[in-house]
Amino acid sequence: MLSRRSFVAASAAAPFAFVPSASAGPLGDAVPAVAKLAVGFIGVGTMGRGHLGSFLGRPDVEVVAVCDVVKERIDNAKQTVEKRYADRVKSGVYKGVKTYGDYRELLAHKGLDAVVIATPDHWHHLTAVHAARAGKHIYCEKPLTHNVAEGRQIVDEVKKAKVTFQTGSQQRSEFGGHFRKAVEYIWNGRIGKLKTVRIGVGAPNRPCDLKGEEKPEGTDWDTWLGPAPEREYSSVLCPKGVHGHFPAWRNYQEYAGGQVADMGAHHFDIAQWAMNMDNSGPVEIVPPEKKGADRGLKFEYPYGVVMYHNVFEKDKDGKEIKADCVFEGTEGTILVSRGGISSLPDKILKEPLGAKDKRVYPSTDHRRNWLDCIRSGKATICPAEIGHRTATICHLANIAYRLNRALTWNPVLEKFKDDEAANKELTREPRGKWKV
Repeated sequence: MLSRRSFVAASAAAPFAFVPSASAGPLGDAVPAVAKLAVGFIGVGTMGRGHLGSFLGRPDVEVVAVCDVVKERIDNAKQTVEKRYADRVKSGVYKGVKTYGDYRELLAHKGLDAVVIATPDHWHHLTAVHAARAGKHIYCEKPLTHNVAEGRQIVDEVKKAKVTFQTGSQQRSEFGGHFRKAVEYIWNGRIGKLKTVRIGVGAPNRPCDLKGEEKPEGTDWDTWLGPAPEREYSSVLCPKGVHGHFPAWRNYQEYAGGQVADMGAHHFDIAQWAMNMDNSGPVEIVPPEKKGADRGLKFEYPYGVVMYHNVFEKDKDGKEIKADCVFEGTEGTILVSRGGISSLPDKILKEPLGAKDKRVYPSTDHRRNWLDCIRSGKATICPAEIGHRTATICHLANIAYRLNRALTWNPVLEKFKDDEAANKELTREPRGKWKV
């Protein structure tokens, strides 16, 4: 299996080529094919550095600005850009990238066309909304939001601004095309009528209980917290300086959705795609009977499809028939993970699809798809609406686990039926100065 760490490392090692730049087109419009896009980076931690390395290796992109709340990361990103671009200058010295500690100043950078957002989850909403209002094209990491209400606002703002948006759900484009193949075979009835989906991801989020520490110099902790509740600094949430791991803020409900949302934003996304539910969602969410359990939650979809969180059937030896995504139909099963795809029985995948069979959106490079769509004006493979709907699945799971009772969901109104307490979980009041 290609891990996220390997994916980031491979991205950072992408080769670099240079072509002369040209002036960009009007903000919010498709960019001429000859233009070199001026891109800024909001968040240059581990994932952000992976994106930076990849975009530095693309001849139609000019990285012009970087932003973070930790000075060492800003300096490191600046040095990375300058080192990569230095061979374009006779002197071998390049000083063309600007640094910012406030993303709003980066958005005001003259000539900026687009931004890549790789902040912690609780910051995606503010940065994406303000980027859209500034007329910048947006690539935003998954899961798209911290709560459901944020997602709907991002969708509305992006639509109003007419900018090109890509959610970082790379499984739709990459990882050997295994997920794409699974979806196509399901769409074309190779497993009969889809009945059950099983998603293998970790636990839901939990309240943050970390002890406070002394804040390191050069870290803007108040800005890192942003709209989240005020608390003392923790290196578990915001590691000191430049680090090479994925911080554990992902586990805590003040900042993210736990593993249900972290990898769930990838695998639930494929499930929604395979079910042709990109613009909708489930209608019932049923938590496990055992109180406090962190697996076994069930989503019930229209037309009889049921999706389980981390519950798998067992073979004759009692071993779980497990993969990232398992699709069970009336005539067979498809199992797909980042490392490969298989089926039960084997013959399901042996016969290739025909010329007239349904195919998924053509994309084998998620970042390239975003850049190409900026130029063409076409929709990306994972625009804001799809990213929002997938993130909503993750939010619904966390809410059901937290409240420990069955919930009825209206995917059109994006509200729970006759449940005031559950509906309060769909948003949160941000800290005063961080309101949109």
